[in-house]
Amino acid sequence: MSNQRNPAYRRYLQRFFPATIVYVAAILLASWLIPDGAKATPLTVGIALLPGLAIAAMVWAMGRLLVELDDEYLRMLEVQKALIATGISLAATATWGILELYTDVPKVPLFFAFPLWCAGLGIGSLWQKVRGA
Repeated sequence: MSNQRNPAYRRYLQRFFPATIVYVAAILLASWLIPDGAKATPLTVGIALLPGLAIAAMVWAMGRLLVELDDEYLRMLEVQKALIATGISLAATATWGILELYTDVPKVPLFFAFPLWCAGLGIGSLWQKVRGA
């Protein structure tokens, strides 16, 4: 069964895309409302936490997909993509963190960890296509 015809994937997309839209809107809102170097007040912290809530919703949508997939092979492929993404993210962030600790490389905001992980999902998907999965 193709992903487009599987009801679990349809429900996943119905959950994931709205959360992604909220995430992008929250990032834009926070960037617009909070000046660089702003003090951590209840208002600035509240606004800055909105994108994190959207990320939590995206992760929840991914978890629900794993729970709702009836096909064990499709579930295994999704878990494999997540493991590839996690491995890439952990290796990249730990390596860069060590470089930051011992050298004068530019500091990379922790904010980029989730987009990196999502890029890792794409790499995992490409890996599966190359392998014929």
